[in-house]
Amino acid sequence: MKKDIAPISWYTHSLRAEVTAKRRISQVGGNMQEFISWLLLASLTLTSAESQGVYISQAWSGGFHGHVTLSPSQDLHGWEVHVKFSKPIDSLEVWTAKVSAVSSDKTEYTLTNKDYDRDVHGGSELQIDFNGHMSGDTAPTATLSSGGGSSQTSAPSGGGGSATKAPATQAPATSAPQTGGSSNLNSHPSTKFDYAKALKLSILFFDAQRSGRLPSNNPIPWRSDSAVNDNGDGHDLSGGWYDAGDHVKFNLPQATATHVLAWGLEKFKDAYQASGQLDMMYDMLRTPLDYFLKCWQPDRQVYWVQVGNGEIDHGYWGRPEDMHMSRPAYKVTAGSPGSDVAGNTAAALAVGSLVYKDKDASYSAKLLAAAKSLYAFAKAHPGIYSNSVPEAKNFYGSSGWEDEMCEAAGAMYKVTKDQQYLNDAKGYDKGGAGWAYSWDAKNAGCQLLLWEATHEGKYKGKVEEFVNSYDYGGSVPITPCGLSWRDKWGSNGYAAGASTIAVLAAADGIGGDKFKKLALRNIDYMLGENRQHFSYVIGFGSNFPKKPHHRAASCAPGYCANAGQDSPNQINGALVGGPGRNDDYEDKRDDYIKNEVSVISNGVFQTAVAGLYHFAINNQLPPPPAPKC
Repeated sequence: MKKDIAPISWYTHSLRAEVTAKRRISQVGGNMQEFISWLLLASLTLTSAESQGVYISQAWSGGFHGHVTLSPSQDLHGWEVHVKFSKPIDSLEVWTAKVSAVSSDKTEYTLTNKDYDRDVHGGSELQIDFNGHMSGDTAPTATLSSGGGSSQTSAPSGGGGSATKAPATQAPATSAPQTGGSSNLNSHPSTKFDYAKALKLSILFFDAQRSGRLPSNNPIPWRSDSAVNDNGDGHDLSGGWYDAGDHVKFNLPQATATHVLAWGLEKFKDAYQASGQLDMMYDMLRTPLDYFLKCWQPDRQVYWVQVGNGEIDHGYWGRPEDMHMSRPAYKVTAGSPGSDVAGNTAAALAVGSLVYKDKDASYSAKLLAAAKSLYAFAKAHPGIYSNSVPEAKNFYGSSGWEDEMCEAAGAMYKVTKDQQYLNDAKGYDKGGAGWAYSWDAKNAGCQLLLWEATHEGKYKGKVEEFVNSYDYGGSVPITPCGLSWRDKWGSNGYAAGASTIAVLAAADGIGGDKFKKLALRNIDYMLGENRQHFSYVIGFGSNFPKKPHHRAASCAPGYCANAGQDSPNQINGALVGGPGRNDDYEDKRDDYIKNEVSVISNGVFQTAVAGLYHFAINNQLPPPPAPKC
């Protein structure tokens, strides 16, 4: 049960950062090579007026949580942060940095960039989350350490680097890599909101949703192994993503999110490259794809579609690491079919195979083989999974299976070019424009894939009808400040779903700037273009939800925050449910309608952001619509 134990103390500190640049020219083989090394010295003070910096947001007996924000005015190509605490810190867990040195008295820590985050663009931000372990109840203060005082010793985890010298790195090329669009990318596009940062944070959200044994490069310091014994009939079902603020693994929304994320990577790969997140994205997608490979047992013709009972799970408020309740697993078979969830998963596996084709050919082939056999199973045994698994009905009860099978067939055709899949997709399409693009509604995705395959006008018309329904003059209401508002349950997710179809369609030549502006209006609203100047994405900007409906974020070892307290763990990148019809919103943990997070809403959000950033770096993004509030 939920423990309403008050945190022991709260601290909000601010970082004053001084960045100095040292430029040196060296002669190598007769050619001048220019190297830039940056030394970032971070001074932690107790001033609260700074809008950027380090925040120690929570303290409890034996530990504290916080983060540092680096916000350089010029590009950094390698960085180092020196922090001197007012008392010994037993250990510091950090995800975006190596702890490269620790003083002998454990008061001074040197943090050095990791390979994937060495480059920080001027004007952007890098957030460094950490958990500190200490004796006592009171979090320390901290001061500047310039690297000449205390003697330094290697950190237990190693990591290299010097306590006094920043790593020297060669400046990168001025243009980012790309996969399509303009031949000249703008690696620093002028947009109102930092879409590159939004992508980075969104990936972290999905990493925070991981179940099972976590990898050694786990970037979330407050998450560790959980539910490692998940199984069905003794078959290992550990891994995957928890669905939302709970700990059930529902494959219908998980597969939907995985498919749309892989689709976004396939379409907008240059956005992930330009933001420096490509490797992180590949790493993120392996979690659900590996899990789906476990769930599908082709030799038995069994597909496991859910782990955990929603009613039992929702009676527990605590960390997933501390769960001890029963976690039953549920399956679909030839006699108890579920072609909606099986087809949806086949689509995720198929597009997963496409995006990994050049990254890991062996893994790509494995994904495609599973996609083919799972699709065949779904086609041979049509039916609604929540009729076969009634335990899912109150949470993700499916309304039909043809739209999922249409999208699955379209995805299979995209990957294989086998005409039979295209014929199947045409047969499954019922012709109606979608009500939404979400876990239970795939018409818009199905019709867009059919347009890609055939360029027949009837499919283009249905895509246009769907997206236009979310614009002014359409059937979907729009809040006074500009959010397309389909439904109160996850209003941001519905708007993001329409925005995802809009950017994917625009990339396919449908809708042009009109569709891009619809996505801009909705995504920018979520990032802060609203009456409250409030970001619905945790960690983005300075004003965002502090009390999301999320069990793991709300609980530290030993206690859980009550409804009125900020979460001890900041779940960066999480898009919360969203506002009411009139832009009304309150940051309340017990409001699961407006303040819960989910993999499906965050999946469509991330792909929409990737699409906007793709257009921005290719100089194809129109100016955003004028603010409504």
